[in-house]
Amino acid sequence: MSDQRTQEVKRRRVFYISGYDPIPPRRYRELYRKESAKQAETSDYSIAISPKSGVRFGWSVDSDIDGAQVHSEIDVLVWSDIVQESMDAGILRTYGVLARTAWTYISTGALFRLMRLRKGPVIAALYPVAMLTVQALLALGVFVACFAFGARFGGAGGIIGAALGAGLGGALLRWFKKQDGKFFAYYLMHDYGFSARWRGADPPALTYRMAQFRAAIAQALHEEWDEVLVVGHSSGAHLGISVLADLIRSGEVPDHGPTLSFLTLGQVVPMVSFLPEAKVLRRDLAYLSATDALFWLDVTAPGDGCAFALCDPAGVTGVAPEGQTGPLVISAAFTQTLKPDTWKRLRWRFFRLHFQYLCAFDNPDVYDYFKVTAGPQTLRARFCAVAASPSRITRTVNTFTDSAP
Repeated sequence: MSDQRTQEVKRRRVFYISGYDPIPPRRYRELYRKESAKQAETSDYSIAISPKSGVRFGWSVDSDIDGAQVHSEIDVLVWSDIVQESMDAGILRTYGVLARTAWTYISTGALFRLMRLRKGPVIAALYPVAMLTVQALLALGVFVACFAFGARFGGAGGIIGAALGAGLGGALLRWFKKQDGKFFAYYLMHDYGFSARWRGADPPALTYRMAQFRAAIAQALHEEWDEVLVVGHSSGAHLGISVLADLIRSGEVPDHGPTLSFLTLGQVVPMVSFLPEAKVLRRDLAYLSATDALFWLDVTAPGDGCAFALCDPAGVTGVAPEGQTGPLVISAAFTQTLKPDTWKRLRWRFFRLHFQYLCAFDNPDVYDYFKVTAGPQTLRARFCAVAASPSRITRTVNTFTDSAP
């Protein structure tokens, strides 16, 4: 849009729901500040952020994009404290989470059905199981070696060797846990275990928090904004689905209020919706994919090994209704929107790539996170003429399709 007379958005409210992330929300402000400056330089527009007041953490954005000035306010809907609490577990408890999570996905058949969609996120899910198992085997190897060495001396040698082996093996496991910032085994194990513990049902700790998210969005819909945009990244996508479905179902979207938009990035919805007790999520998926109360855009990329790339979450779950209206599934196409050198540098940095949707692109195509969150068009207007990816996956793979009433 190059003419201010066609500007649709002058004031926007953005609510960002992160994935399973224990790090405080300040990291998202710094990421936005850093990456928006890069994108503005690449794409030749102006964008600046500043502190904002309010009860929730966030920031203000003032931009001059396509000849139009826009003011946006971005709030982070925080659940990092719940994540931190769920990760506050010792070594033995983490191995208990491993056993429970593996049993849940294998016994229900969800693991094998997920593999029929995308192997990348399934490998990501199996990685912490494999890594923690290797760590346990190494600790066991230390114990056996010490015991065998002590037993060679007879008498109390075996007891001393066993005690030494137990101490060294335990020390090795504690060292691995301290180094998890490099291995990510404990982090990912608790991530997948968080939903698996309730077999896909909403964790009790999240139920009240999601109600707070809904109240915040509902309030914004009665304020002077041109667009209220909800962004769900990774696990935040399925939280956003349920929050918005409840909001719309309860009649909290005013007829003449701001435009309501929903953007999901790097979603992992099938990891939850394929579990037997995800009845509420499946109900909300079916509802949100058929409502005309909002525009829903889903952006993933095959290069993101942690996301279910180009998978229509309602379709693959088996709850897509007749007359489905959303989401519009498109690809961020990392191999095309990033320069070869950038792609080469990031290709094997899986966690960094999972956040690329929130970052600057060397050669942005239709998707530009900063134009979406700070530009002069609503999400619907920006993408209404964009075709869904021809590679999107819509076939039903899930067998648990029953929904909550």
